[in-house]
Amino acid sequence: MSPSVRNIIAWILQALLAAAFIMSGFNKLSHGPDTAKMFGSMGLPGWFAYFIGGAELLGGIGLLIPRTVRPAALGLIIIMIGAAVLHATKIPGGIAKGVPALVLLALLAVVLVLRRPTRVAA
Repeated sequence: MSPSVRNIIAWILQALLAAAFIMSGFNKLSHGPDTAKMFGSMGLPGWFAYFIGGAELLGGIGLLIPRTVRPAALGLIIIMIGAAVLHATKIPGGIAKGVPALVLLALLAVVLVLRRPTRVAA
């Protein structure tokens, strides 16, 4: 794959993922008490809902800044692994309802691979 095609695909994925995470983080933060209650029902502290919402919001923004794409993707991958585990173990409906988290996880991994540093031939 040529570097320009790789770059175009990466930017498209980054923009789509950024939109998804910015909206998700904003939604968690704007419905803070309800989200905290939901997290509490899963045995997590209520403040963790605000932390995850803020992390998703900042991670989504980070996907749009070239210097922060890889760290943002890594942080969001950690969050999506946690989401997948929670869906598999604590959320009614199981992993079947966690498919969006798994899709986001896979797409973040693709962005991480596409944005890996390139080696310069000597």
